[in-house]
Amino acid sequence: MIRNLRYIFKGAPALVRKSMLLEWFHSLFVAVPTGFLLLVVREFFSPAPDQQRLWTYVAIMTGLLLVQLLVSVRTFTFTNNMTYTLSTVLRMKLGRHLQKISMGAFKQRDPGDLASVVLQDVANFELIFGHTVGSLVSAVFAFAIVSVFLFITDWRLALILWLALPLVWLLVKVATFLMQRPGVQHIEARNATGARFLEYVTGIRHIKSYGMTGDRFSTLQQALDDFRRASIRTEGIPGPFILLAAAVLEACFLLMILAGVHFFADGSLSVPALVAFLIMGYRLYEPIKIVLVDYTLLRYMNISMGRIVEVLETPEQQGGRVVKPTACDIRFENVDFCYLPGQQVLHDVSFHIPEKSLTALVGPSGSGKTTVTSLMARFWDVDGGSIKIGGADIRDMEPSVVYSLISEVFQEVYLFDDTIYNNIRYGNPQATYEQIIDAADRALVMEFAWEMPDGIHSRAGENGNRLSGGQKQRISIARALLKDAPIVLLDEATASLDPENEVQIQQAIQQLVKEKTVIVIAHKLSTIVRADQILVLKDGRVHESGRHAALLERKGLYAKLWDIQQRAGGWKLNKEVVYEQASGGSVAAGGIKRDMN
Repeated sequence: MIRNLRYIFKGAPALVRKSMLLEWFHSLFVAVPTGFLLLVVREFFSPAPDQQRLWTYVAIMTGLLLVQLLVSVRTFTFTNNMTYTLSTVLRMKLGRHLQKISMGAFKQRDPGDLASVVLQDVANFELIFGHTVGSLVSAVFAFAIVSVFLFITDWRLALILWLALPLVWLLVKVATFLMQRPGVQHIEARNATGARFLEYVTGIRHIKSYGMTGDRFSTLQQALDDFRRASIRTEGIPGPFILLAAAVLEACFLLMILAGVHFFADGSLSVPALVAFLIMGYRLYEPIKIVLVDYTLLRYMNISMGRIVEVLETPEQQGGRVVKPTACDIRFENVDFCYLPGQQVLHDVSFHIPEKSLTALVGPSGSGKTTVTSLMARFWDVDGGSIKIGGADIRDMEPSVVYSLISEVFQEVYLFDDTIYNNIRYGNPQATYEQIIDAADRALVMEFAWEMPDGIHSRAGENGNRLSGGQKQRISIARALLKDAPIVLLDEATASLDPENEVQIQQAIQQLVKEKTVIVIAHKLSTIVRADQILVLKDGRVHESGRHAALLERKGLYAKLWDIQQRAGGWKLNKEVVYEQASGGSVAAGGIKRDMN
């Protein structure tokens, strides 16, 4: 726990030290009145009580209580402000770190789990640290100060009260050990429940169409049941040990009373001392009981902190030079890559893309086309070989430099729940209003934006759910136009659009790729017949390369794919109704017919 706290508090030690100092002052003003209470008891039982002295003690205790109130308010305010400040800084730190790590880290970890770290695990730290750690610090100091007064009064009875500590510590350690695994399982079950609920909401259309709503959606029901059981275990396992520790405290207090009566009977303990222990001895255990409740919460917080530290310790993509390369040709040299160990996707891939040329990547599904473009953008780092832009290995550049060189337009467009204007502005946050409007106009965004209630300042909705696929594509192209990067990656953005939208998107793309180095993942081979270079991928290797006509003459894989698409282009779907006689009536069946032109 100490290591995790140091890691999280790194960069803000002064705040933590000030918080601990305030807690110490608070505990001091909580415990010191106890000493004056002992003096009041002693004065009451003296042969001739001094009323002036008694009133002096009462006045001092009253003053200390007022100071305690002021210190409590100050401590509470500062500790909570510090906690919320730290949690805000921590979330921002996580966000910045996630921007700098390789996409491979996201591939190996559920995105919902990462979201849980940023939101729920930081919230656990925020809640428990803000309301628990201060109480623990105050409780420890208060216990120590009261113990000093009691040892001064009678060390024998104070030692009996202290006998409870090793027993309580042992029980807390056992509870902590037994809680470790259920605590981890509770967080895993919480994350799984969130993921299954998100899956349920996202896929509600399909769930309804197959009649799997409500209790019949078994995966969500199972996740909820697992979460309920994990929650019960997390709360239930340490419970008996905490109750047993509380019973030990009560038993030791009773033992102290028996010993006190015995010492009083043999004349070795005075009445004031015995009364002082009856009053203050029980109060000595109040901080310990606070610790018993809060310590298990701290262990749960430690699990969350461990998950936070695990994300923060994920290695960032490193780079050296900040200067951009002078040229924008791209070269793959013997590149090997796998997303997960033992699952190699690219094998010894080499090719060269000249500057300001159009290169098309084609091949069967799973051949590695998208992986090639992702490696160009340095979303991942290669396992072997190198990728160079302008002669410089992209691993020697700062990742931000590589990202600044590349614009992307893919079929799957992600839009933020923001205005159309701001979604375009993500391409270049420093762009002027005129530049953003110009990019929107060239990408044909303004053709539909002006019809919306707030024009270009209308909200796109979560992931652009208020817009059509073609409209989202145009915004994506406008964003790339505004960025004006020298390299453009296209995953044939018109493949899934209707003819009208396809023509409009093609017009917008023509604006985007002028004087650029363009790499396009081609699904419709008819769109890349004029490409300067076509790379045919198969099983993670460059199977063929060349221009369209030359590849057709070779009669290899490209020619086969071309022939299949040409023949498939003449397919027609006709519905035939076939009636078959059945006993007692007729049965209608639908058939699909393929006409080859």
